[in-house]
Amino acid sequence: MTDIMIVEDEAAIRQVIAMHLQLVGHGVREAEDAANARSLIAEKKPDLALLDIMLPGEDGFSLGEYLIGRDVPVLFLTAKTAVTDRVRGLSMGAQDYILKPFEPAELLARVENILRRTRKEDTTLICGGLMIDFAARRVMRSGEEIPLTTLEFDLLAMLARRRNVAMSREELLAGVWGYDYAGETRTVDVHVQRLRGKIGAQHIETVYKYGYRFNGHPEGNT
Repeated sequence: MTDIMIVEDEAAIRQVIAMHLQLVGHGVREAEDAANARSLIAEKKPDLALLDIMLPGEDGFSLGEYLIGRDVPVLFLTAKTAVTDRVRGLSMGAQDYILKPFEPAELLARVENILRRTRKEDTTLICGGLMIDFAARRVMRSGEEIPLTTLEFDLLAMLARRRNVAMSREELLAGVWGYDYAGETRTVDVHVQRLRGKIGAQHIETVYKYGYRFNGHPEGNT
Protein backbone atom coordinates (compact mmCIF):
# COMPACT_ATOMS: atom_id res chain seq x y z
CA MET A 1 0.00 0.00 0.00
CA THR A 2 1.29 3.44 -0.94
CA ASP A 3 2.15 5.64 2.06
CA ILE A 4 1.25 9.30 1.54
CA MET A 5 2.01 12.02 4.09
CA ILE A 6 -0.21 15.13 4.23
CA VAL A 7 1.38 18.21 5.80
CA GLU A 8 -1.36 20.81 6.23
CA ASP A 9 -2.14 23.00 9.26
CA GLU A 10 -5.88 23.27 8.52
CA ALA A 11 -7.47 20.14 9.96
CA ALA A 12 -10.58 20.30 7.76
CA ILE A 13 -8.52 20.37 4.55
CA ARG A 14 -6.25 17.62 5.86
CA GLN A 15 -9.21 15.37 6.67
CA VAL A 16 -10.88 15.86 3.28
CA ILE A 17 -7.65 15.03 1.44
CA ALA A 18 -7.06 11.99 3.65
CA MET A 19 -10.60 10.72 3.08
CA HIS A 20 -10.30 10.84 -0.72
CA LEU A 21 -6.85 9.22 -0.72
CA GLN A 22 -8.04 6.43 1.56
CA LEU A 23 -11.12 5.85 -0.61
CA VAL A 24 -8.86 4.86 -3.50
CA GLY A 25 -6.70 2.62 -1.33
CA HIS A 26 -3.74 4.75 -0.25
CA GLY A 27 -2.29 4.71 3.25
CA VAL A 28 -2.23 8.16 4.83
CA ARG A 29 -0.31 9.86 7.64
CA GLU A 30 -1.09 13.41 8.71
CA ALA A 31 1.07 16.23 10.09
CA GLU A 32 -0.01 19.75 11.07
CA ASP A 33 3.43 21.34 10.91
CA ALA A 34 7.03 20.73 9.87
CA ALA A 35 8.13 19.42 13.27
CA ASN A 36 5.41 16.78 13.25
CA ALA A 37 6.27 15.90 9.65
CA ARG A 38 9.94 15.42 10.44
CA SER A 39 9.00 13.01 13.25
CA LEU A 40 6.87 10.95 10.87
CA ILE A 41 9.65 10.88 8.28
CA ALA A 42 12.09 9.62 10.93
CA GLU A 43 9.74 6.70 11.59
CA LYS A 44 9.22 5.85 7.91
CA LYS A 45 9.97 7.66 4.66
CA PRO A 46 6.70 8.22 2.76
CA ASP A 47 6.20 7.43 -0.91
CA LEU A 48 4.81 10.94 -1.49
CA ALA A 49 4.32 14.13 0.55
CA LEU A 50 1.46 16.56 -0.05
CA LEU A 51 2.88 19.73 1.40
CA ASP A 52 1.22 23.06 2.20
CA ILE A 53 3.52 26.06 1.68
CA MET A 54 1.99 28.31 4.34
CA LEU A 55 2.77 26.33 7.48
CA PRO A 56 3.16 27.76 11.00
CA GLY A 57 6.82 27.98 12.00
CA GLU A 58 9.03 26.36 9.40
CA ASP A 59 7.42 26.97 6.02
CA GLY A 60 6.67 24.45 3.30
CA PHE A 61 9.60 25.46 1.10
CA SER A 62 12.09 24.69 3.85
CA LEU A 63 10.42 21.38 4.66
CA GLY A 64 10.18 20.65 0.95
CA GLU A 65 13.96 20.96 0.55
CA TYR A 66 14.39 18.56 3.47
CA LEU A 67 12.01 16.02 1.92
CA ILE A 68 13.38 16.28 -1.60
CA GLY A 69 16.90 15.89 -0.22
CA ARG A 70 15.75 12.52 1.15
CA ASP A 71 14.26 11.43 -2.18
CA VAL A 72 10.65 11.94 -1.10
CA PRO A 73 8.48 13.17 -4.01
CA VAL A 74 6.66 16.39 -3.11
CA LEU A 75 3.42 17.90 -4.37
CA PHE A 76 2.90 21.44 -3.06
CA LEU A 77 -0.55 22.55 -1.90
CA THR A 78 -0.80 26.30 -2.01
CA ALA A 79 -3.26 29.18 -2.08
CA LYS A 80 -0.56 31.41 -3.52
CA THR A 81 -1.05 32.36 -7.15
CA ALA A 82 2.25 34.15 -7.76
CA VAL A 83 4.24 32.54 -10.55
CA THR A 84 7.45 33.00 -8.54
CA ASP A 85 6.15 30.70 -5.80
CA ARG A 86 5.26 27.98 -8.28
CA VAL A 87 8.61 28.35 -10.05
CA ARG A 88 10.46 28.19 -6.72
CA GLY A 89 8.73 24.96 -5.76
CA LEU A 90 9.37 23.26 -9.08
CA SER A 91 12.94 24.57 -9.25
CA MET A 92 13.82 22.94 -5.95
CA GLY A 93 12.70 19.60 -7.37
CA ALA A 94 9.02 19.27 -6.44
CA GLN A 95 7.08 16.90 -8.69
CA ASP A 96 4.02 19.13 -9.02
CA TYR A 97 1.81 21.72 -7.31
CA ILE A 98 -1.92 22.38 -7.04
CA LEU A 99 -3.66 25.63 -6.15
CA LYS A 100 -6.31 25.81 -3.44
CA PRO A 101 -9.20 25.41 -3.64
CA PHE A 102 -8.99 22.30 -5.81
CA GLU A 103 -11.28 19.50 -6.87
CA PRO A 104 -10.51 16.10 -5.25
CA ALA A 105 -10.56 14.43 -8.68
CA GLU A 106 -7.78 16.73 -9.89
CA LEU A 107 -5.69 16.06 -6.80
CA LEU A 108 -6.10 12.29 -7.21
CA ALA A 109 -5.08 12.55 -10.86
CA ARG A 110 -1.94 14.50 -9.97
CA VAL A 111 -1.09 12.01 -7.20
CA GLU A 112 -1.54 9.15 -9.64
CA ASN A 113 0.75 10.78 -12.19
CA ILE A 114 3.48 11.40 -9.62
CA LEU A 115 3.34 7.86 -8.29
CA ARG A 116 3.54 6.52 -11.83
CA ARG A 117 6.61 8.66 -12.57
CA THR A 118 8.34 7.74 -9.33
CA ARG A 119 7.39 4.06 -9.65
CA LYS A 120 5.69 3.94 -6.27
CA GLU A 121 2.22 3.12 -7.51
CA ASP A 122 0.79 -0.31 -6.78
CA THR A 123 1.15 -2.54 -9.83
CA THR A 124 -1.51 -5.03 -8.74
CA LEU A 125 -4.98 -4.53 -7.33
CA ILE A 126 -7.11 -7.30 -5.83
CA CYS A 127 -10.66 -6.08 -5.37
CA GLY A 128 -14.03 -7.80 -5.31
CA GLY A 129 -12.58 -11.11 -6.48
CA LEU A 130 -10.74 -9.53 -9.40
CA MET A 131 -6.96 -9.33 -9.70
CA ILE A 132 -5.85 -6.50 -11.96
CA ASP A 133 -2.18 -6.52 -12.95
CA PHE A 134 -1.58 -3.05 -14.36
CA ALA A 135 1.98 -3.75 -15.48
CA ALA A 136 1.17 -7.00 -17.29
CA ARG A 137 -2.23 -5.68 -18.43
CA ARG A 138 -4.01 -8.82 -17.23
CA VAL A 139 -7.23 -9.39 -15.29
CA MET A 140 -7.79 -12.63 -13.39
CA ARG A 141 -10.76 -14.11 -11.55
CA SER A 142 -10.57 -17.42 -9.66
CA GLY A 143 -7.24 -18.14 -11.31
CA GLU A 144 -8.56 -17.67 -14.84
CA GLU A 145 -7.67 -14.78 -17.10
CA ILE A 146 -10.47 -12.60 -18.43
CA PRO A 147 -9.68 -11.60 -22.03
CA LEU A 148 -10.02 -7.85 -22.55
CA THR A 149 -9.37 -5.67 -25.55
CA THR A 150 -6.83 -2.85 -25.26
CA LEU A 151 -9.58 -0.25 -24.83
CA GLU A 152 -11.46 -2.37 -22.31
CA PHE A 153 -8.35 -2.78 -20.17
CA ASP A 154 -7.51 0.92 -20.38
CA LEU A 155 -11.06 1.80 -19.32
CA LEU A 156 -11.00 -0.67 -16.42
CA ALA A 157 -7.56 0.53 -15.30
CA MET A 158 -8.65 4.16 -15.28
CA LEU A 159 -11.75 3.38 -13.22
CA ALA A 160 -9.95 0.97 -10.87
CA ARG A 161 -7.07 3.32 -10.13
CA ARG A 162 -9.64 5.85 -8.89
CA ARG A 163 -11.96 3.30 -7.33
CA ASN A 164 -14.90 4.65 -5.34
CA VAL A 165 -14.54 7.99 -7.15
CA ALA A 166 -17.17 8.96 -9.72
CA MET A 167 -15.68 9.72 -13.12
CA SER A 168 -17.56 11.59 -15.81
CA ARG A 169 -18.01 10.21 -19.30
CA GLU A 170 -15.96 13.14 -20.59
CA GLU A 171 -13.05 12.27 -18.25
CA LEU A 172 -13.13 8.65 -19.35
CA LEU A 173 -13.38 9.57 -23.01
CA ALA A 174 -10.40 11.92 -22.71
CA GLY A 175 -8.29 9.55 -20.62
CA VAL A 176 -8.86 6.37 -22.65
CA TRP A 177 -9.55 7.58 -26.19
CA GLY A 178 -7.68 10.89 -26.10
CA TYR A 179 -8.84 14.50 -26.13
CA ASP A 180 -8.85 14.61 -29.91
CA TYR A 181 -11.14 11.60 -30.24
CA ALA A 182 -14.04 12.58 -32.50
CA GLY A 183 -16.58 10.15 -31.01
CA GLU A 184 -19.36 10.92 -28.56
CA THR A 185 -19.71 9.92 -24.91
CA ARG A 186 -22.04 7.11 -25.99
CA THR A 187 -18.84 5.28 -26.91
CA VAL A 188 -18.00 5.09 -23.20
CA ASP A 189 -21.41 3.58 -22.39
CA VAL A 190 -21.00 0.87 -25.01
CA HIS A 191 -17.56 -0.16 -23.77
CA VAL A 192 -18.66 -0.10 -20.12
CA GLN A 193 -21.49 -2.51 -20.97
CA ARG A 194 -19.06 -4.86 -22.70
CA LEU A 195 -16.66 -4.62 -19.78
CA ARG A 196 -19.43 -5.37 -17.29
CA GLY A 197 -20.34 -8.44 -19.29
CA LYS A 198 -16.81 -9.77 -18.88
CA ILE A 199 -15.89 -8.81 -15.29
CA GLY A 200 -19.34 -8.62 -13.69
CA ALA A 201 -21.81 -5.74 -13.60
CA GLN A 202 -21.42 -5.28 -9.83
CA HIS A 203 -17.93 -3.84 -10.21
CA ILE A 204 -18.92 -0.74 -12.20
CA GLU A 205 -21.74 1.46 -10.94
CA THR A 206 -23.58 3.99 -13.09
CA VAL A 207 -23.63 7.49 -11.59
CA TYR A 208 -26.88 9.01 -12.82
CA LYS A 209 -26.46 11.70 -15.49
CA TYR A 210 -22.70 11.81 -14.84
CA GLY A 211 -20.62 8.71 -15.49
CA TYR A 212 -19.30 5.63 -13.73
CA ARG A 213 -17.58 4.47 -10.57
CA PHE A 214 -15.55 1.32 -9.84
CA ASN A 215 -16.76 -0.04 -6.50
CA GLY A 216 -14.78 -1.79 -3.82
CA HIS A 217 -11.85 -1.68 -1.46
CA PRO A 218 -8.53 -3.39 -2.15
CA GLU A 219 -8.07 -6.82 -0.58
CA GLY A 220 -4.32 -6.73 -1.05
CA ASN A 221 -1.72 -4.89 -3.10
CA THR A 222 1.80 -5.55 -4.21
